[in-house]
Amino acid sequence: MDPAAGSGNFLTETYLSLRRLENEILKELHGKQVLIGAVKKPIKVSISQFYGIEINDFAVSVARTALWIAESQMMKETEDIVNMDLDFLPLETYPNIVEGNALRMDWEKVVPKNKLDYIMGNPPFVGARMMDSPQKDDMYEVFGNLKGVGNLDFVSAWYKKACDYINQTNIQCAFVSTNSIAQGEQVALLWKPLFEEYGIIINFAYQSFVWDSEASMKAHVHVVIIGFSQEGRQEKYIYSSGTKKEKVNNINAYLVEGDNIFIESRSKPLADVPEIGIGNKPIDNGNYLFSKEEMEDFIQQEPLSKEWFRPWYGAYEFINRKPRYCLWLGNCPPNILRKMPKCLERVRNVKEYRLKSKSPGTRKIAETPTRFHVENIPDSDYLIIPSASSEKRRYIPIGFMEQGTLASNLVLIMPQATSYEFGILTSNVHMAWMRAIAGRLEMRYRYSAKIVYNNFPWPSPSEEQRAKIKRTAEMILKARELYPDASLADLYDERSMPRELRRAHLVNDIAVMQAYGFNWRAMTSAECVAELMKMYQNLVQKAQN
Repeated sequence: MDPAAGSGNFLTETYLSLRRLENEILKELHGKQVLIGAVKKPIKVSISQFYGIEINDFAVSVARTALWIAESQMMKETEDIVNMDLDFLPLETYPNIVEGNALRMDWEKVVPKNKLDYIMGNPPFVGARMMDSPQKDDMYEVFGNLKGVGNLDFVSAWYKKACDYINQTNIQCAFVSTNSIAQGEQVALLWKPLFEEYGIIINFAYQSFVWDSEASMKAHVHVVIIGFSQEGRQEKYIYSSGTKKEKVNNINAYLVEGDNIFIESRSKPLADVPEIGIGNKPIDNGNYLFSKEEMEDFIQQEPLSKEWFRPWYGAYEFINRKPRYCLWLGNCPPNILRKMPKCLERVRNVKEYRLKSKSPGTRKIAETPTRFHVENIPDSDYLIIPSASSEKRRYIPIGFMEQGTLASNLVLIMPQATSYEFGILTSNVHMAWMRAIAGRLEMRYRYSAKIVYNNFPWPSPSEEQRAKIKRTAEMILKARELYPDASLADLYDERSMPRELRRAHLVNDIAVMQAYGFNWRAMTSAECVAELMKMYQNLVQKAQN
């Protein structure tokens, strides 16, 4: 064929084919029909559509600059995709970053909510006990006289503020937050009113993970990401262990699948079981506490004091089997005490320390300087539960202490406990419950009486089942005794846990699950927690009736 013949038709058809191809590409990019020759600016998203609030003037400038940089980068990528030259300069868009206190501002004056689709952010990470006076005032500005507001972290105010703003809209929100707002007592304090008053639904959740700062001095922050709205998505996802993604029917405020149940602080156990409480709280500025070497040196100088020293265990000392020692003078007769000048010096130091306190209660107990602020000294052997334990352990190491040994306020104790209580509390059932609702210190488990223990639904075993749990619990204790030189930290490290101990725990887990009527062969931890929460709900309803 002669190329010159019909070349006009050939060029026309080629041109139209290229334009149709361009049109198809742009249609793919923008998701809508694009007319040939009508596209001059293929970018449909502008930084002028983004709004933000920053309290710091420098941060406002940084945010605006960052948006312009992002716009420039995205424009370059778009040029490569659509094969077009796009003008970035002169700047035609302006980032809507407003300087001000987000908790004091009316967000509708920044952007009307009927023009908004998404809210995203990572509010300040300040703990409930770490806020300054202006931040506390901000909390009361947002929450009003909400009961327990003083126990909420600062980040929680953004959730309440967002819920006020998105009310009766389909706006979707997502915040990076301290993990504590999905743990312990904060869950009921924050989320219960948000669920009940606003009908909030959690659409997705990243369970607790470590967020590393890119700064040279790295800060390891333990966070969650929570996506929520009033108009819930049909598909809800929980992300765990970094990349694991699970589709679920409902995400509750503990960021696990299950009904929207709230475990509230309780002063007494729901079940008919022994009570537990903290150990001893001296408020002594360290005057009564000694290392082994310090105690031996003190006794050498004050021989009569030997009779008044007792082993002292907090969570660290118990788990690592490294006791300290306490000079307990609470029961020391005055005629004996006056013969020990070194001890009298310690008593005087404690009295002076307490008198200087800003707390009226502490100044009051200066009148009895040989006594502790909290005294909990059982007249029998007792069960000890560390208040904090590594999240890397499958089981919190708990165990028995002999009468006469003093426990600190960093552990919880159960006087006159039996192997049955030990077997239940050290089981995988109780551990699953604890992991779901306990608070955290960073990532470590924070065991509490008022949240974890007092709300725990105990089984109703037959006599045979109870006897079996006692036997399996004693097997755990005997397995530990095989390694007298090993600490509980050694024994419960997943990398070094002895086979005998692991086997004893497995047998105890099965016995406890059978007492609950659970299928120990197939039930997952999540399913176990879901069943326990149903039991909890029934117990609460029973208690209210």
